Amino acid sequence: MTTEDVVASLPSLSALVVGDVCLDRWCYYDPQLAEASRETSIRRVAVVEYERTPGAAGTVASNLAALGVGRVAVLGVIGEDGHGFELEGALDARRIEHSGLVRNPAGLTFTYTKLINRSSGVEDLPRVDYLSPRDLPEDVTSQVIERFERLALQFEVVLVSDQMEISAGGVVTERLRDAISRFAAGHQEKVIFVDSRARGELFRNVLVKLNEDEAAQACTRLGLKTDYEKLREHIGYGSLMVTHGPGGVSVVGGNGITPVPAKSVPNPVDICGAGDSFSAGASLALRLTGDPIQAARFGNLIASITIMQRGTGAATPEDVRKTSKQETRQ
Repeated sequence: MTTEDVVASLPSLSALVVGDVCLDRWCYYDPQLAEASRETSIRRVAVVEYERTPGAAGTVASNLAALGVGRVAVLGVIGEDGHGFELEGALDARRIEHSGLVRNPAGLTFTYTKLINRSSGVEDLPRVDYLSPRDLPEDVTSQVIERFERLALQFEVVLVSDQMEISAGGVVTERLRDAISRFAAGHQEKVIFVDSRARGELFRNVLVKLNEDEAAQACTRLGLKTDYEKLREHIGYGSLMVTHGPGGVSVVGGNGITPVPAKSVPNPVDICGAGDSFSAGASLALRLTGDPIQAARFGNLIASITIMQRGTGAATPEDVRKTSKQETRQ
């Protein structure tokens, strides 16, 4: 399939994103209003405006929606708090279904608060994260698994976003991983695409995408030297993808490793979210073409567009067509 064929087919697809759906709060502060508190003498951070966008697994979903996928939904956990309300609003604004979100009264909505200097446009203060560093209650995990087993049947592409790097608090628990592996084994016609920051080697029967550091660490946890082919065999799926930033992607299959070069982007504006946009593009192209190498090429194309946008950008069909034509001319 050509790039145009892939883009033209996207409205016919449906995709479910499972995992750590979070809220990104982009808070712009005015340093000239940093008066000291009368009570503590500590200078305040005066936020004068802010934006709300879906983050982590929500970034993947936003990329899918921007590309024109016909139906996009998320499955995850939020708290009973204002950040959860804001997250649902941000998802609504992008026409992303969120009835799969499970409320956890004992936890906070996973939130990144980014403090950006309004004068310079630079994020120059420590980020404020809202985390719940404890295991999910068993009843919440059970609800997530029940919804996964019901919802996954309705979608052609299932993306798993295992973003939590600390040992507890993430949505993708051992029980959910087992449910995903069972589902994948019984529904090989579907694309199950996993992006895991700290536990890639624990998944089975699915295509796992890792960056080169994550892949090396996964091999180390298995007691291996860095060996992508043995890692793929351990996971038990026909393909594994390892990204190398500007160095492109290694597509690891039964016949060895195929390098897929990335488009050269000399001065990227913001690489935040590049991996999420790659995952969105690659998973869709894999569903349409059945070819992991073509999928990696399309994922690279999407990432090359989003890194030229501030924040966690997203590529539209028009962006993809324009960039593809430019590459053809070069």
